Amino acid sequence: MSTDKYNLEGYYDPTAYEALTSIEQEEKAVRSFWPLVYICSPYSGDIGNNIKSARRYSRFAVDMGYIPITPHLLYPQFLDDNNLAERSLGLFFGNVLMAKCAEVWVFGTYISSGMKAEIERAKRKKYPIRYFSEDCREVSG
Repeated sequence: MSTDKYNLEGYYDPTAYEALTSIEQEEKAVRSFWPLVYICSPYSGDIGNNIKSARRYSRFAVDMGYIPITPHLLYPQFLDDNNLAERSLGLFFGNVLMAKCAEVWVFGTYISSGMKAEIERAKRKKYPIRYFSEDCREVSG
């Protein structure tokens, strides 16, 4: 969208031009800001399906205009979830990332032990938490 300095009658109109340019810049700034959101969903158990679900939840966040932070899609790529020390390290990394996010989004009705720890931390730190069903419909917490 480009704002013309002249009105419909062809007269130079600096007041309208400045106002419309300002509105255009504000709209552009809003479109360029994508807040970070922490994706909290199960990993352990049915890992294959849980990974598919986490990918779907992450895509949902993108479609809603957020940048998803989904640690359980990243850290198990190089940390062993079955090794207690490495699992703890991954959870620590996730906590650091959670602190950078605007909100925590919890997906599904099943709350794993890792999710429970994340939710408790988010509550303790007073981070905004939103709850969603498996099909990405927002539900009350």
